Amino acid sequence: MSFATTDLCDDNAAMLEEGRLAVLPPVFRHYGQHVRFAGRATTLKVFEDNALVRSTLETPGNGNVLVIDGGASLRRALVGGQLGLLAQDNGWAGIVVDGCIRDTDEINACAIGVRALGAHPQKSSKRGAGERDIQVQIAGVTVRPGDWIYADADGVLVAQQKLA
Repeated sequence: MSFATTDLCDDNAAMLEEGRLAVLPPVFRHYGQHVRFAGRATTLKVFEDNALVRSTLETPGNGNVLVIDGGASLRRALVGGQLGLLAQDNGWAGIVVDGCIRDTDEINACAIGVRALGAHPQKSSKRGAGERDIQVQIAGVTVRPGDWIYADADGVLVAQQKLA
């Protein structure tokens, strides 16, 4: 996979102006072995509950990126080491969490890319509340199921179509 988010922004300035390409605010920290990753978005909306995150990561990822609207909660982790392994083993390209993760050493050992607001040691609840494959807001940016996510050391992009 060879791309640079800076080049994608430069090459698609009209899409940025039209709102068909957006840049997530620079509030996300990088975890996992893959700094650069891209794929179609699978979306979740949950709040301090990761049962739906687990059940989603247990399915084949097919190179997609799981985008989790966790309400920007900094009170519990939505992804931990076991879920990082599930993502890696089931073919997910990456995970973007508008919230926290935990077990950072374990996630950093996984062959995936992860972006999150930070780390928190407390686990989430497991009630199963949440929604899948809906439009979500990540740090003020709309992400729809099937949008394209591009992440590298310079940032995270959300595109309404695959970028060349």
